[in-house]
Amino acid sequence: QAQLVEYGGGVVQAGGSLSLSCTGSVSPFSDYAMGWFRQGPGKEREFVAGISRYSSKTVYTDSVKGRFTISKDYNNRMAYLQMNYLKAEDTAVYYCAAKRTRSTDEVPTTGNYDYWGQGTQVTVSS
Repeated sequence: QAQLVEYGGGVVQAGGSLSLSCTGSVSPFSDYAMGWFRQGPGKEREFVAGISRYSSKTVYTDSVKGRFTISKDYNNRMAYLQMNYLKAEDTAVYYCAAKRTRSTDEVPTTGNYDYWGQGTQVTVSS
């Protein structure tokens, strides 16, 4: 059973930065698009950012465009989410997810990913 594990959550002041990491045992790693989702208090889980198999395409939800950056490291089977200019409304549990895609440019934005991490808490204090 493939596993994804997130690292890097924590507490940060508004305007600050955090970097989330996700390590995955999905194989081959290059067959998978990676996504980050989040679920805030009392909210449904939402798509945050996604990256295609070979990093040729990235997609972001509007609320994080220009502030968050998703990336992949194939050699180390890692996915990252760099979060800058954090806001209180970014407070949520963040989940890493992997989906095997046929197209190298596909970036799924719905929740039908194949594998999920356990989540890491990000708290932004205002």
